[in-house]
Amino acid sequence: MISNSGTFSPGLIWDSTIKLLKRAVTSECKEVRAIGSMLAIGCNSKTEGINGYCEFYEIHYTAIRNYRLPIYLMSTATALHPAKRLIVDAHHHFWDLSKNYHPWLRDEPPIAFRYGSYESIKKNYLMTDYLHDSNKYQIQGSVYVETEWDPSDSKGEVQYIHELRQSQALPTVAVMHVRLNDIDAAQKLEFQSTFDFVKSIRHKPKANAKPGMAEEGGMMDKAWRQGFEALNKFGLRFDLQTPWWHMHEAQSLAQAYPNTAIIINHSGLPADRSTEGIEAWSKAMKMVSYCPNVSVKISGIGVQNSRWTAQANGHIVKTLIDLFGIDRCMFASNFPVDKICASYEEIFTGFEEMVSDLTVGEQDKLFRLNAIRTYDMGLV
Repeated sequence: MISNSGTFSPGLIWDSTIKLLKRAVTSECKEVRAIGSMLAIGCNSKTEGINGYCEFYEIHYTAIRNYRLPIYLMSTATALHPAKRLIVDAHHHFWDLSKNYHPWLRDEPPIAFRYGSYESIKKNYLMTDYLHDSNKYQIQGSVYVETEWDPSDSKGEVQYIHELRQSQALPTVAVMHVRLNDIDAAQKLEFQSTFDFVKSIRHKPKANAKPGMAEEGGMMDKAWRQGFEALNKFGLRFDLQTPWWHMHEAQSLAQAYPNTAIIINHSGLPADRSTEGIEAWSKAMKMVSYCPNVSVKISGIGVQNSRWTAQANGHIVKTLIDLFGIDRCMFASNFPVDKICASYEEIFTGFEEMVSDLTVGEQDKLFRLNAIRTYDMGLV
């Protein structure tokens, strides 16, 4: 390995590691588009190779811009493949319906769901499927989130993920399920915490069907809060999935337990895109954003019977970043659930378009670094 440094453009210093390899030469390129952490460049001369192969260099770096190659490589550069953006997916699922029981994916009739019919995802979804869907990106790590596993089996899901991790790279960490209002919630949390990859717990609290209803949600329940209180004892975070009209209760919860990190799932579920609906959602999210121990996953923002587009969702994303700040937001796929609305590439290309005005470092926080820090993933 040879370490080098040079200048891509005036004032921009880059550090790279260059490794000599052999690969087929494709087309000449003296302008390089970098959309991630890996760029391959090579030598036009075939004197070092045989049968159409030659030696080339692989440069690893973290810039996300268009840069001109350094002078000493300029005359012999060949682009071998486009670079891929490095991402950490903050929210996705795996399930194997041939081995495990997920009532909502197996039983009839189907449950009411915000995207309408979910028949298309009622089949196995494993790492090979996920990597196929995400192949336009370089997945550095991921956060598996519980999948509403058989409620009579409180240990099965974490054991399943433990087994998966013995033979595959993903997930890096996991969010598991414990019913916080169970009388033995503390013991169940302690069991989950014995797996070092378990970083957070999700238990969707009871919620009203629509805004304006007077009944309190599950976060205000005394027994539920007793379970929540035990999270900090075992070093666990909490993933909160609840509609925006319960965010005042989320604010109360965050203020009562300031040492427990709360990660709001799926952007607070802004399904109503009417002017009134967006205003009410924004007001609710602003309220909870004042709590420094609360962050938000920008995901799950599809709308029933509509295709996911940057134009349709840009206001949601920009509002969340304005309210929570760049350091408390993270992008996630919610795959395979959001396959109902869009492809993986459509979603992440949309995210890229929405934040194209941010700096390279700010984008990297949203796509990768914030998830690593929030879930203590041990990645760099």
